[in-house]
Amino acid sequence: MKKSIGAKTLAYPTPAWLVGTYDMFGKANAMTAAWGGICCSEPPCISVALRKATYTYANIMEKEAFTVNIPSEEYVKETDYFGIASGKDVDKFEKMGLTAVKSDLVYAPYIEEFPIVLECKLVQSFELGLHTQFIGEIIDIKAEESVLDENGIPDIEKIKPIIYSPQRTYYSIGKKLGKAFSIGMEK
Repeated sequence: MKKSIGAKTLAYPTPAWLVGTYDMFGKANAMTAAWGGICCSEPPCISVALRKATYTYANIMEKEAFTVNIPSEEYVKETDYFGIASGKDVDKFEKMGLTAVKSDLVYAPYIEEFPIVLECKLVQSFELGLHTQFIGEIIDIKAEESVLDENGIPDIEKIKPIIYSPQRTYYSIGKKLGKAFSIGMEK
């Protein structure tokens, strides 16, 4: 029997992404965000939801661009720190020893050390209570060659992305269960 636990932000899994922006002075900043996902296939778009109180919120509103940086498991401490500290107060890149790279396609930095980066231009934003939903058109994806499969597509087992649990815990990805659009036909 299922038990009602009320309306909460419990959906599994949620990503542990770092959203990269430049501030009004051109300083690179990034913050950890878990409320996000692909939201359109054509054009390819991604959504992230941020509170107005974040430094990144103001940066996206002003620059109309951002990057989504997907960290691998080895960067879990850095990922957490980028969600704790504010870019208003500290240079997170310097503190964590990560490299901010200026995108050639959008006015936003990406994190050199992370295996996957999505460069996005802001196409829409709208308020949803405490958060603002930002929709970014994916202009390009940059991937380390070491995480690509034989078809040139990023391989989740090579990326080793971090996922976030709403119980404030980070996890790694589990084992492969089956091929999508195929395993369902086996019964």
